[in-house]
Amino acid sequence: MTWQMADIWENIAAAIPEKPAIVDGNKRYNWAEYENRAARVAQVLVDHGLDAGAKLSIYSFNSAEYLETQFGAFKARVCPVNVNYRYLEAELTHVINNSDSEALVFQAQFAPRVAAIRDQLDQVKLFLEIDDGSGEHLEGAISYEAALHAAKPMPPIERSDDDLYMLYTGGTTGMPKGVMYDHKSFASALLAKGFEMREMEPPTDSSSFGPLVQQLHAAGATGRSIPACPIMHGTGMWIGAMIPHSLGGCVILFDNSHFNPVALWQLAENEKVTDITIVGDVFAKPMLAALDDAKTAGKTFDLSALQMMGSSGVMWSTEVKRGLLDYIPHMAIVDSMSSTEGSMGSSITTAENVNIDKTAKFEMNPTTKVLTEEGRPVAPGSGEMGLICNGGMVPLGYYKDEAKSAATFKTFDGVRYSIPGDFATVEEDGSITLLGRGSACINSGGEKIFPEEVEEALKTHDSVYDCLVVGIPDDRFGQKITAVLSLSEGAVFDEASLTAHVRTQLADYKTPRAILVVNTVPRAANGKAGYKAAKETALKMLEPVAA
Repeated sequence: MTWQMADIWENIAAAIPEKPAIVDGNKRYNWAEYENRAARVAQVLVDHGLDAGAKLSIYSFNSAEYLETQFGAFKARVCPVNVNYRYLEAELTHVINNSDSEALVFQAQFAPRVAAIRDQLDQVKLFLEIDDGSGEHLEGAISYEAALHAAKPMPPIERSDDDLYMLYTGGTTGMPKGVMYDHKSFASALLAKGFEMREMEPPTDSSSFGPLVQQLHAAGATGRSIPACPIMHGTGMWIGAMIPHSLGGCVILFDNSHFNPVALWQLAENEKVTDITIVGDVFAKPMLAALDDAKTAGKTFDLSALQMMGSSGVMWSTEVKRGLLDYIPHMAIVDSMSSTEGSMGSSITTAENVNIDKTAKFEMNPTTKVLTEEGRPVAPGSGEMGLICNGGMVPLGYYKDEAKSAATFKTFDGVRYSIPGDFATVEEDGSITLLGRGSACINSGGEKIFPEEVEEALKTHDSVYDCLVVGIPDDRFGQKITAVLSLSEGAVFDEASLTAHVRTQLADYKTPRAILVVNTVPRAANGKAGYKAAKETALKMLEPVAA
């Protein structure tokens, strides 16, 4: 057996066939049913001419069909490609064509958008449509459920550790890029991290998963996970679905077309959920507010089963962590510093250590280093800034982009690292404090300012609900630090108070020179910062002032 994900999950399905694998509304599949449906997907792909190494795009909200299609693609040695459901025609066409996808599995509600670009998708020979009750339909598309019903489950085949796995990331500039991994490097590193988070020894080979999950179920130690964020992104898929599934757990799908924190807490109570995966404050703040509102109304949610809440990729402030732990003191909060290009470090917050926790401070992975741009290690406690270099789970590169691959994945002293552009300092105790992505760095009066640092200072003020900080062209300073923020419910905007508050935490040159209030701070569906949109908003709002 290989470390190919299909081999691992087939091993688990054979070991615990009757145990729950997926809950999606009224759909409930055990592991035998999950494996059977994925095998039918694999046969449909083969019947339509998709050979080993072919690509398949998945265009869907969180759904059982999304997970089945991914599993089925792995079974057939086809590489699934994630499509952001917020993409409009240009980006949608780019991802499908750039990935060389030969099939598109999509929810029917997206049929009009697919129809608009269909004549540009020359390589796609299979359109598989998921009935989502929307009433939409793409002419000539095949019904997903009908295709599965007609297909026989494809028997397991021999697969390779070198089979390609790919996740498209929007990045900070340009069109989305496909980050490539081989299955062995990806699965062995990701799942080892998942086992480590639960203080368990990871399996030494894929055939060990079956016996291990049998033991976990016998001990009542398996998980029930809700990826509250989109599974089209790495955080939701990797932490919220792939790791729990590889531990023999059940993945409960949450309707993510519109985030409803009350519905999330109710689902967690109803399904006795053990794990919830979110993306930083953009999810955690409304979740905390929902708990506060429930308390005021005299209602409580039974969250006694909840053991862990995980996040990755976006700032998760200490104040919000404290608030959540006040309501759920028995759980652990796992905040990972990572990107599609790899994991760099993490912090674990519990009720016991919440008062000493610091936002953006992480323990480095053993394979992570902070190096200067010349490749020299940053000395702990020196205050020097360096690039975070992630070893271990390092991608093969970006699909069909050799130049970007060479710039991001580099070798120092014989060790290959992923360097997506995040800067940090190294504390005396060896931990790292994340400063931010270099591409978003603001240069004001010759000083470098990382937006995340200023954003975090602003968000510690009670009146600020969310914010992004951008650099606006300025004749005097080159760039003017500008905050685009939304207010907490009932708060009154007081620019002088906010400015004074930031000055108590940061050097004066990092204080915003303009603070703009908006109803909603622009963010992607996974909570990541929409700096381009924030800058456009700031320029538009400042234009009359400049005139």
